Amino acid sequence: MSLPTVKPASPAELAQFAMLLEVTARGKPGNIDRCHDYADTRLDHFLASAVLAKPVFSAVEDGCLSIGEAVRDAVARTNMHNGGNTHFGAFLLLLPLLAGRGIAGAAELVQKTTVTDAVLFYEAFGLTQVRVRTKDPMDVNDPASVQRLRDEQITMYNVMEYSAPHDMVAREWTNGFALTRWAADLLLEQNTGVHAIPAMFLTLMAEYPDTFIAKKFDDATAEQVMHKARDVKCGRRDLAAFDEECINAGINPGSLADICIAGIFTALLEGWKWDC
Repeated sequence: MSLPTVKPASPAELAQFAMLLEVTARGKPGNIDRCHDYADTRLDHFLASAVLAKPVFSAVEDGCLSIGEAVRDAVARTNMHNGGNTHFGAFLLLLPLLAGRGIAGAAELVQKTTVTDAVLFYEAFGLTQVRVRTKDPMDVNDPASVQRLRDEQITMYNVMEYSAPHDMVAREWTNGFALTRWAADLLLEQNTGVHAIPAMFLTLMAEYPDTFIAKKFDDATAEQVMHKARDVKCGRRDLAAFDEECINAGINPGSLADICIAGIFTALLEGWKWDC
């Protein structure tokens, strides 16, 4: 009797897999992994988020949701735990990459987002506790901002353009997913299996100050963390000690983690084998 043909993983499954690979990879300083939790957010919250997002990924793969609808629905589904914001930034990258079947398609799709997408994006913010800048004229928590979106015909892409100077996830929308591309290339070039993800993450961390850290603390702290990551890469600082230092101080490079997920997904789409 012949065995049934096994279908390859779908893009939606690869998106889910990318989320799981990122959060379970050890050696990403300051971020939750199999060895580190924070008081209010734990590994199991991230695992739950990856599982709960799957129906939204499948709907996007089938072309049933706009980007704004997908972001709102993904946040709504994954808000079923009390661990706060786990993957908001990752969804902003994964969903267009999934809909566009990669970077080229995503870069084209995000420019076609609408005012309705922007309104749904703001609605998604209201469902979770995403860290934002204080005293922002486009405050996502201010109902007047939503009316401004409609009055001035501001699309979701326009919102990302506005946020790009101070938010590296938004910046991916406006620069053709440049860091996502670099992250994916690091995985494809290194091809070192389970060790490739922490190596890729540390490379990103050593080159770019994380904008989540800057919002949580300040620009100077984000710069200091970047320079310490460079010291780790050069062997002047111990990785485990740096990781513990970040964890104890609550310094978590969350924006780079989101880009890491997008890079993993892109590499998987392009044939990267995780366990090799």
